[in-house]
Amino acid sequence: MKTIKGPAIFLAQFMGDEAPFNSLEGICQYMANHGYKGVQIPAWDDRLIDLEKAAESKTYCDELKGKVAEFGLEITELATHLQGQLVAVHPAYNSMFDAFAPEEVHNNPKARTEWAINQVTMGAKASRNMGLDSHVTFSGALLWPFVYPWPQRPAGLVEMGFKELADRWRPILDAHEEVGVDCCYELHPGEDLHDGISFEMFVEELGGHKRANINYDPSHFVLQALDYLDFIDIYHERIKAFHVKDAEFNPTGRQGVYGGYQGWVKRAGRFRSLGDGEVDFTGIFSKLSQYDYDGWAVLEWECAIKDSDQGAAEGAPFISDHLIKVTERAFDDFADAGVDEAGNKKILGLD
Repeated sequence: MKTIKGPAIFLAQFMGDEAPFNSLEGICQYMANHGYKGVQIPAWDDRLIDLEKAAESKTYCDELKGKVAEFGLEITELATHLQGQLVAVHPAYNSMFDAFAPEEVHNNPKARTEWAINQVTMGAKASRNMGLDSHVTFSGALLWPFVYPWPQRPAGLVEMGFKELADRWRPILDAHEEVGVDCCYELHPGEDLHDGISFEMFVEELGGHKRANINYDPSHFVLQALDYLDFIDIYHERIKAFHVKDAEFNPTGRQGVYGGYQGWVKRAGRFRSLGDGEVDFTGIFSKLSQYDYDGWAVLEWECAIKDSDQGAAEGAPFISDHLIKVTERAFDDFADAGVDEAGNKKILGLD
């Protein structure tokens, strides 16, 4: 077994217009002061990284890693969630998702898709130049408006959607294979890859592509009433990244999984700071350790109630308390009788 690394934190939710949240140095110092050892970098924020330069220059990446190391931190992964979202966008969401892309591709879905594919491909190359083995992202969605089967979906619609999604991602995943980096999809409502079955359908369409992997985040499974511990038993071989995020699901006679169009505070399912929700992190860390996950435990802080500074301060010790230093010997070694093959035969009555 292997020991999980941590605590680390995803920086996306903390970036802002004022110090210390508006620069790499400022936010690294802030997170180091809170006890974090690693940071996950949102690759769409040019205050933190120049993705194109990182994809082209190992020297630039070494310099960036050096800046982060000055604060006692490591870069855990690069994240391209916003760019990955734009690899596949249903027309119903065109205007809303254009904001994730540069103005020159607004109102031009084809150009936006090409831009997104190039961005995520650069994410793979930049990750390798950083010396990283995993890269986290979203899948995008063509089928999300049809996730509930009413009106009845036309025959072949789902199959066509997954074929198109796989066709768009195959060259990106091949680029990941070329540089030896795993592409880890965060299975998330709003993405065509949002649970185990949808991920399986995608991987099957890709012929089992080994670089199509998972960024495990139990909070999204709580909100779907999915068994997030059983998920680890089923998909542990594909889990190559881990977001530590809490959530709670409190259905009532008025609302359930779909939330009744309410904002986050009033939804039955909502994200919470670590320890304030219902996720069984003791079970999760135990299972991931059991299955030899040796990547980072990265806090993705999102909470409808608690302030982000308190969430960050509480997150590092929470993760540290759940890290398991795995054993290097069996607990009952003291009772090892040391019987050899001949002795075993004698015990079984085979001599």
